[in-house]
Amino acid sequence: MNKRVTRRRAVLATSAALALVLAGCGREQAEKGGKAAAGSVAPSVEAIEQRAKGFSVGPSMAARVIYVFFDPQCPHCAALWEAIRPLKSQARFVWIPVALLNNKSAPQGAAILNAPDPVAAMDQHETSLRSQQGGIAAMGVTDEQKAVVEGNTKLMDSFGFGSVPTAVGKHATTGETVVMEGSAPTAMVAQKFGLSGG
Repeated sequence: MNKRVTRRRAVLATSAALALVLAGCGREQAEKGGKAAAGSVAPSVEAIEQRAKGFSVGPSMAARVIYVFFDPQCPHCAALWEAIRPLKSQARFVWIPVALLNNKSAPQGAAILNAPDPVAAMDQHETSLRSQQGGIAAMGVTDEQKAVVEGNTKLMDSFGFGSVPTAVGKHATTGETVVMEGSAPTAMVAQKFGLSGG
Protein backbone atom coordinates (compact mmCIF):
# COMPACT_ATOMS: atom_id res chain seq x y z
CA MET A 1 0.00 0.00 0.00
CA ASN A 2 1.49 3.34 -0.99
CA LYS A 3 1.93 6.32 1.34
CA ARG A 4 -0.77 8.38 -0.38
CA VAL A 5 -3.46 5.72 0.22
CA THR A 6 -2.29 5.26 3.81
CA ARG A 7 -2.40 9.03 4.44
CA ARG A 8 -5.87 9.31 2.88
CA ARG A 9 -7.18 6.51 5.12
CA ALA A 10 -5.67 8.23 8.18
CA VAL A 11 -7.38 11.51 7.27
CA LEU A 12 -10.72 9.76 6.72
CA ALA A 13 -10.39 7.89 10.02
CA THR A 14 -9.61 11.15 11.85
CA SER A 15 -12.61 12.86 10.24
CA ALA A 16 -14.86 9.97 11.21
CA ALA A 17 -13.55 10.05 14.78
CA LEU A 18 -14.24 13.81 15.04
CA ALA A 19 -17.76 13.27 13.73
CA LEU A 20 -18.36 10.63 16.40
CA VAL A 21 -16.92 12.87 19.10
CA LEU A 22 -19.28 15.71 18.24
CA ALA A 23 -22.32 13.56 17.48
CA GLY A 24 -25.62 14.89 18.69
CA CYS A 25 -29.23 15.26 17.64
CA GLY A 26 -29.25 18.73 16.12
CA ARG A 27 -31.72 21.52 16.59
CA GLU A 28 -32.60 21.40 12.90
CA GLN A 29 -34.30 18.05 13.60
CA ALA A 30 -36.23 19.63 16.45
CA GLU A 31 -37.23 22.66 14.40
CA LYS A 32 -38.73 20.39 11.76
CA GLY A 33 -40.99 19.21 14.57
CA GLY A 34 -42.25 22.75 15.08
CA LYS A 35 -40.01 23.89 17.93
CA ALA A 36 -39.25 27.60 18.19
CA ALA A 37 -35.81 28.98 17.50
CA ALA A 38 -33.54 29.18 20.50
CA GLY A 39 -32.72 32.31 22.47
CA SER A 40 -29.37 33.81 23.28
CA VAL A 41 -28.98 34.04 27.08
CA ALA A 42 -25.46 33.14 28.26
CA PRO A 43 -25.39 29.63 29.78
CA SER A 44 -25.40 29.77 33.57
CA VAL A 45 -24.74 26.85 35.90
CA GLU A 46 -26.58 28.76 38.62
CA ALA A 47 -29.70 29.23 36.46
CA ILE A 48 -29.70 25.55 35.54
CA GLU A 49 -29.33 24.56 39.20
CA GLN A 50 -32.25 26.79 40.20
CA ARG A 51 -34.66 26.14 37.32
CA ALA A 52 -34.01 22.71 35.83
CA LYS A 53 -35.53 19.46 37.12
CA GLY A 54 -33.39 16.38 36.67
CA PHE A 55 -32.07 13.30 38.41
CA SER A 56 -28.57 12.73 39.76
CA VAL A 57 -25.94 10.12 39.04
CA GLY A 58 -22.85 10.10 41.24
CA PRO A 59 -22.10 11.26 44.80
CA SER A 60 -24.83 13.52 46.18
CA MET A 61 -22.29 15.69 48.01
CA ALA A 62 -19.83 15.96 45.09
CA ALA A 63 -17.98 19.26 44.78
CA ARG A 64 -18.31 19.09 41.00
CA VAL A 65 -21.70 19.08 39.31
CA ILE A 66 -22.25 18.69 35.56
CA TYR A 67 -25.72 19.19 34.07
CA VAL A 68 -26.72 17.18 30.98
CA PHE A 69 -29.71 18.18 28.84
CA PHE A 70 -30.92 15.05 27.04
CA ASP A 71 -33.83 13.91 24.91
CA PRO A 72 -35.00 10.35 25.65
CA GLN A 73 -35.30 9.69 21.91
CA CYS A 74 -31.71 10.77 21.12
CA PRO A 75 -29.23 7.93 20.43
CA HIS A 76 -26.28 10.26 21.06
CA CYS A 77 -27.64 10.96 24.54
CA ALA A 78 -27.60 7.21 25.13
CA ALA A 79 -23.94 7.12 24.04
CA LEU A 80 -23.06 9.91 26.50
CA TRP A 81 -24.98 8.09 29.27
CA GLU A 82 -22.56 5.17 28.78
CA ALA A 83 -19.47 7.36 28.35
CA ILE A 84 -20.04 9.15 31.66
CA ARG A 85 -20.30 5.96 33.75
CA PRO A 86 -16.55 5.77 34.52
CA LEU A 87 -16.57 9.41 35.68
CA LYS A 88 -19.49 9.30 38.10
CA SER A 89 -17.23 8.90 41.15
CA GLN A 90 -15.61 12.28 40.34
CA ALA A 91 -18.70 14.41 39.81
CA ARG A 92 -22.44 14.43 40.22
CA PHE A 93 -24.10 14.38 36.81
CA VAL A 94 -27.62 15.80 36.75
CA TRP A 95 -29.57 14.47 33.77
CA ILE A 96 -32.26 16.91 32.63
CA PRO A 97 -34.90 15.54 30.24
CA VAL A 98 -36.09 17.79 27.40
CA ALA A 99 -38.55 17.29 24.55
CA LEU A 100 -37.04 18.20 21.19
CA LEU A 101 -37.25 15.26 18.85
CA ASN A 102 -40.73 13.74 18.75
CA ASN A 103 -43.98 13.16 20.66
CA LYS A 104 -42.43 10.37 22.78
CA SER A 105 -39.77 12.67 24.23
CA ALA A 106 -41.84 14.52 26.87
CA PRO A 107 -43.77 11.49 28.22
CA GLN A 108 -40.65 9.31 28.38
CA GLY A 109 -38.64 12.10 30.02
CA ALA A 110 -41.41 12.56 32.59
CA ALA A 111 -41.61 8.80 33.19
CA ILE A 112 -37.86 8.57 33.83
CA LEU A 113 -37.85 11.67 36.05
CA ASN A 114 -40.80 10.41 38.15
CA ALA A 115 -39.70 6.78 38.43
CA PRO A 116 -38.99 5.47 41.96
CA ASP A 117 -35.39 4.94 40.76
CA PRO A 118 -34.69 7.27 37.82
CA VAL A 119 -31.21 5.81 37.22
CA ALA A 120 -32.64 2.29 36.86
CA ALA A 121 -35.42 3.67 34.64
CA MET A 122 -32.82 5.39 32.45
CA ASP A 123 -30.80 2.16 32.20
CA GLN A 124 -33.96 0.27 31.21
CA HIS A 125 -34.89 2.97 28.71
CA GLU A 126 -31.46 3.06 27.05
CA THR A 127 -31.36 -0.75 26.83
CA SER A 128 -34.75 -0.66 25.10
CA LEU A 129 -33.59 2.06 22.68
CA ARG A 130 -30.39 0.20 21.79
CA SER A 131 -32.43 -2.90 20.96
CA GLN A 132 -34.74 -0.71 18.81
CA GLN A 133 -37.73 -1.28 21.08
CA GLY A 134 -38.50 2.47 21.32
CA GLY A 135 -37.72 3.06 24.99
CA ILE A 136 -39.75 2.70 28.16
CA ALA A 137 -43.53 2.92 28.22
CA ALA A 138 -44.82 6.20 29.59
CA MET A 139 -48.22 5.07 30.80
CA GLY A 140 -49.87 7.17 33.48
CA VAL A 141 -47.69 10.25 32.97
CA THR A 142 -49.65 13.36 33.89
CA ASP A 143 -49.81 16.68 32.06
CA GLU A 144 -48.12 18.29 35.08
CA GLN A 145 -45.21 15.84 34.83
CA LYS A 146 -44.85 16.51 31.09
CA ALA A 147 -44.95 20.25 31.82
CA VAL A 148 -41.76 19.86 33.90
CA VAL A 149 -39.99 18.44 30.83
CA GLU A 150 -41.37 21.28 28.70
CA GLY A 151 -40.01 23.75 31.27
CA ASN A 152 -36.58 22.12 30.98
CA THR A 153 -36.86 22.44 27.19
CA LYS A 154 -37.63 26.17 27.44
CA LEU A 155 -34.63 26.65 29.72
CA MET A 156 -32.37 24.81 27.26
CA ASP A 157 -33.79 26.87 24.39
CA SER A 158 -33.10 30.09 26.29
CA PHE A 159 -29.38 29.29 26.18
CA GLY A 160 -29.44 28.72 22.41
CA PHE A 161 -27.96 25.22 22.56
CA GLY A 162 -27.93 23.59 19.12
CA SER A 163 -28.15 19.90 19.96
CA VAL A 164 -28.70 17.21 22.55
CA PRO A 165 -26.96 16.04 24.56
CA THR A 166 -25.53 19.27 25.93
CA ALA A 167 -23.46 19.15 29.12
CA VAL A 168 -22.78 22.27 31.20
CA GLY A 169 -20.53 22.54 34.24
CA LYS A 170 -17.59 24.38 35.72
CA HIS A 171 -14.09 23.23 34.85
CA ALA A 172 -12.54 21.50 37.87
CA THR A 173 -9.33 23.54 37.67
CA THR A 174 -10.20 26.91 36.15
CA GLY A 175 -13.76 27.28 37.43
CA GLU A 176 -14.85 28.52 34.00
CA THR A 177 -18.26 27.49 32.67
CA VAL A 178 -17.83 24.72 30.09
CA VAL A 179 -20.45 23.78 27.49
CA MET A 180 -20.12 20.53 25.54
CA GLU A 181 -22.70 20.02 22.80
CA GLY A 182 -22.95 16.47 21.48
CA SER A 183 -21.69 13.15 22.77
CA ALA A 184 -18.02 12.36 23.30
CA PRO A 185 -15.87 9.46 24.53
CA THR A 186 -15.13 9.21 28.25
CA ALA A 187 -11.59 10.61 27.97
CA MET A 188 -12.77 13.68 26.08
CA VAL A 189 -15.55 14.39 28.60
CA ALA A 190 -12.98 14.11 31.40
CA GLN A 191 -10.59 16.47 29.62
CA LYS A 192 -13.30 19.00 28.80
CA PHE A 193 -14.43 19.31 32.43
CA GLY A 194 -11.01 18.89 34.07
CA LEU A 195 -11.71 15.46 35.53
CA SER A 196 -9.07 12.76 35.80
CA GLY A 197 -8.97 9.42 34.05
CA GLY A 198 -11.42 8.17 31.53
